[in-house]
Order: sequence, then structure tokens, then C-alpha cells
Amino acid sequence: MSEHSQAEGLHRGLKNRHIQLIALGGAIGTGLFYGSTKAIQIAGPSVMLSYLIGGIIIFWIMRHMGEMLVDEPVSGSFSHFAYKYWGDFPGFLSGWNYWMAYVLVNMAELTVVGKYIQFWWPDIPVWVTALVCWAFLTVVNLINVKLYGEFEFWFAIIKVVAIIGMIVFGTLILLKGDAGSASGVGNLWNHGGFFANGLEGFLCSLAIVMFAYGGTEMVGVAAGEADNPKKTIPKAINQVMWRILIFYVGALLVILMIYPWNQLGVGGAEGSPFVQIFSKIGISSAAALLNVVVITAALSAYNSGLYTNGRMLYNLAHQGNAPAIFKKLNKAQIPVAGVLFSSFLMGLVVFLNYLIESQVFVYLMALVVSADIISWVMISVSHMKFRKAKSAQGEKTDFPAVWYPVTNYICMGFLAMVFALMGYMGGDWRISLYLTPIWLIVLYLGYKCKPQASEGSKAIMK
Repeated sequence: MSEHSQAEGLHRGLKNRHIQLIALGGAIGTGLFYGSTKAIQIAGPSVMLSYLIGGIIIFWIMRHMGEMLVDEPVSGSFSHFAYKYWGDFPGFLSGWNYWMAYVLVNMAELTVVGKYIQFWWPDIPVWVTALVCWAFLTVVNLINVKLYGEFEFWFAIIKVVAIIGMIVFGTLILLKGDAGSASGVGNLWNHGGFFANGLEGFLCSLAIVMFAYGGTEMVGVAAGEADNPKKTIPKAINQVMWRILIFYVGALLVILMIYPWNQLGVGGAEGSPFVQIFSKIGISSAAALLNVVVITAALSAYNSGLYTNGRMLYNLAHQGNAPAIFKKLNKAQIPVAGVLFSSFLMGLVVFLNYLIESQVFVYLMALVVSADIISWVMISVSHMKFRKAKSAQGEKTDFPAVWYPVTNYICMGFLAMVFALMGYMGGDWRISLYLTPIWLIVLYLGYKCKPQASEGSKAIMK
């Protein structure tokens, strides 16, 4: 069975508007709305530069993936390309690593939803909120892909409107002086300078910033269910850069001017910095509205992650890299076994929050960054091998990547630097660094233990 015909088993029920908003939903979530507090504390105002540089790297990686996708729009994309153009083990590793990354991401999303709810009801344990949201979104993902697309479309619309509204509203209160004497452009350099914690703080913030960009590649997994992938995928990928400028750099610029960066998270304050700021300057209605938005953002990211994981297992099963049960589709052509298995593991975070609530998010964030780095490196390497194969065949592609192969090497070098910085930062981040080689060994052993396909069947699958 070819990968193209595998993808046909999934229902192409995602329209252009769904694909555009899935790409946006993956790019805007907990990393900005919650994780940015830690990044701001480490880097000060220079965190905006961190998000910009990280965003450029991600855009280049997306273009690497996009060139392959437009040429071969399949579901579970980069696992397919690693498998086809690099080898059996890279395909196995790429698919299972990305699947695990999203299990961890979704655990983090459920955790922060509980923390956001505590803005209104501090006595409700995080694990209770996590349990309710986990059950609801699992059901949504089992109904049909169009319903998933509609949920994600409206979730993302809320995020977009809210961030633009926050930027406009924040700018207006700055111009009118309604934010108080502590506000102003001077906040970008008055509290220790733009690089308030020096080059060290700026560089270390990159690890947290890259957590925010995990999920931008989600449009690749949706490619197999796009009704016109050769048109919608380039459009979605090319819009990544301006989304980063507006939704990350623009939003952070406004909130850092409204309130001194060094007072965010003081006293162990939890929740989103966007909510904290409007609460601190006394605009409680804006704080409450933004809290609704950040809850929606986390639910959106979880919804997208569960969708992604079901399709990744479906693709792995067709490669022979996962049990055959994950090929199973329900009447709505949803990979039901993959969704349920992924959801079960994600639901374990309910118990983690019950046992060690205060530490869960930080541990998960560090593990996610390591898994994402592996995925992004594999996308860039697979793309280089893809281009070499096309060149050898004398074929040209319709959506060539930016400055190949220079950007491939730049991206891989940057990601290696981030990985090294995680070791330098120590603590929870270093634990993630130690676990990464163990995870790779586990994947290698899993690959060796699985039934190996015959050379003839490998040729058919490829």
C-alpha cells in the first residue's frame, strides 16, 4: 500500500479555512500565554528578540517541511519523509518521537488549564479541571474530522481576535496614560536594560521560547486531510512569519511596556502574564476576558495535539512501525484506536497533578523541548535527503525551501546550541538532557524488536 493511498483512507474533510487555523492554533498556545512568564524573568525585554530569532528558525524548518508536503501531501508527513528518503529507523524514530512529544505537550496543556481556572476558583485542584477537559476533548476527536476542524477553527479565531484586541487595547491605554505611572516605553530599558540579565539570560531564554513554537509543524500532519493541499499548505506556511511578528513579538512588546517586566511572577504568582498585567493595573474585566482566552488557547492546543497523535499512529501502523490496530478507522474515518491510546496516556497527567502539582509543568516543558528538537532536526535532514533524491531524478518541486541547504545547516546548528544551553541551565532542564539519550535507546530497541518487513513489502510501502 502506498503512502498516498494510505492517506486516502482518512477523510479529506478539512477546508482551506480549517488548515489555515490549524496552523495558527498550533503556533499560539501555552508557550506564549503561560511559558512566556519564565522566559521574561530570564531574559528581560530581550525576550522579544529571542522569540523573533526562534521564529525565523521555525519558519525555515516549516519551509523545509512544506516543500516535501506540497510534493507529497500525506498524513503523518515527516515520519513518512524520514522513512522514505532516509531509512527505516529514522522513519520509526521520527514518528514515535513526535507522537511522544505531543503526549507531553498535551499533558502540559491540561495542567495549565487547571492553573488558569484557579484565577477565579483557587480552591479547585488542577487535576479536577484536567480530568473534565480531557474527557470532553477526547469525545470531540472521536466524532468526525470536520467537527474537529470546526472546533479548532473557532478556538483559533478566539485567540486571534483576543490577541489583536489586547494589542490594540494595550496600545490605547498606553497612549492615554490609563495604565498608571509604571507604564511606558521606558520599561523596555529602565529595569536593568534591554538585555537585563546579559547575554547569558538572553541565550538561556531560547530554550523556553522554542517550547512555544512546538506545534507549528502540525499543518504537516493535517496535510492528508486537506481537500486542496497544494494550495492551502504553502499559504499556511508562508503566513507563519507575520503571525510570529504580530502574535509573539507584538503582544510581548505591548505587555512589557504596560508593566515592568521584573514584577511579573513576583511572589510565586501563577497564570498567564497577559492576565497578571491587566489584573495588576486594576482592569479586572480585561484580565477576566484574557483568562477566558488563554483557557481557550490551551484547549485548542490540546485538541490539535490529540488530532495529531491519532494520525501519527495511523501512519506508523501503515509503515509497519506500530501495531496494526492503529490502522483501524471508525465509521467517520477517524483513527479511533490511535486517538484512544494517545488520550489514555495524556490522561495520566491527571494523576501527576494529583501527586506533584507544583512541579509538573516545568518537567513537561523541558521534556517537550528535547523531543521537539529531535523532530525539527529530522525534518531538516529528511528535507536534505529529499532534495538530493529529487535532484538525482532530475525533478523540480513546486514550493522550494528558502536558501537550501544553508538554512538546513543553520537550523541544525541553532537547535544543537539550544540543546547545549539546556545542559548549562541545569536543574529540570538538565534532567531532560539526561533522559534524551535514554529515550533514543528505547526507540532503537523498540525498532529492533518489531517484526521487520521483507524487502518486497518495504519497496511497496515506499
